[in-house]
Amino acid sequence: MSVFISYSHEDKNFVDRLAANLVKNKARVWVDRWELHVGDSIIDKIQDAIQESDALIIIISKASMKSEWCKKELSSGLLRELEEKKVLVLPALLEKCDMPVFLRGKKYADFTDKLSDGLNEILEAIASLTSDTQGRFQEQPEYHTDWSLDWGFTDDGLYVLHLTFVDHANNVPYVVLTEISIIGNEAASKHHALQNEAGKEWLGRYAVLLALGDFAQKNNELQLIIEDSFPQKTNFLLGDPNKGAYYSVIVTARRMGEDTGRDVLIDYGNHFITVVEQLKKKIKDFPETFSDYI
Repeated sequence: MSVFISYSHEDKNFVDRLAANLVKNKARVWVDRWELHVGDSIIDKIQDAIQESDALIIIISKASMKSEWCKKELSSGLLRELEEKKVLVLPALLEKCDMPVFLRGKKYADFTDKLSDGLNEILEAIASLTSDTQGRFQEQPEYHTDWSLDWGFTDDGLYVLHLTFVDHANNVPYVVLTEISIIGNEAASKHHALQNEAGKEWLGRYAVLLALGDFAQKNNELQLIIEDSFPQKTNFLLGDPNKGAYYSVIVTARRMGEDTGRDVLIDYGNHFITVVEQLKKKIKDFPETFSDYI
């Protein structure tokens, strides 16, 4: 998932500062001067970037409002917004100027005074695109899953990563709560501690999630059947015992709400796969393999 920035090159110094701050806050940013190379088709590259981006920041200035390129990029963004029926175009006001009629009804991020003021507004608008600790995915129109994760160390120094899923459906009177604890053994935990000291905690966390996704891809029946209000549990080992580093994965799922008398099947393996797919789109430096990490 990326954020496309439309701007006039007269405003490139401001855009470089804005883009750098967005990257620091985990946003994947598309800026033409960063992405285009000699020989590239400018039109094709920009068109593809606009179609694939999850948000388009439109820099509003006197120069950009006169730019034919900026007008075309704005039109493309607004057309996508109408077709997909969701907010995609995020106006960012750099200086007071005449705006197109179809932008005047939109709230804009105000950069006319301080960079920090407008930046906070932009970060709030794209929070769902940059967060790597929580999210939502929808497998069917009437069914969606919310997820979050947290991590830390036990009193014994063991690394623990927690994943929580809540499954909702529009037409059923209950939700399903699934909690997963991934506990590293001593060797794995020492590795995480070293990564933390080096300021690379994220690398270990992403590597474990990648391993979960890979494990789920190879094991199609990571499922639990919930028959009543009592929690259903299962567990398995993850990692490479040959290297001495592995994790105990404990899965607990339960239904909450009205009892319909019917069993519920939870495909928690598919939840792993979907979370990893979401994070790969958000995180530029997502690990390629788990075995290299441990």
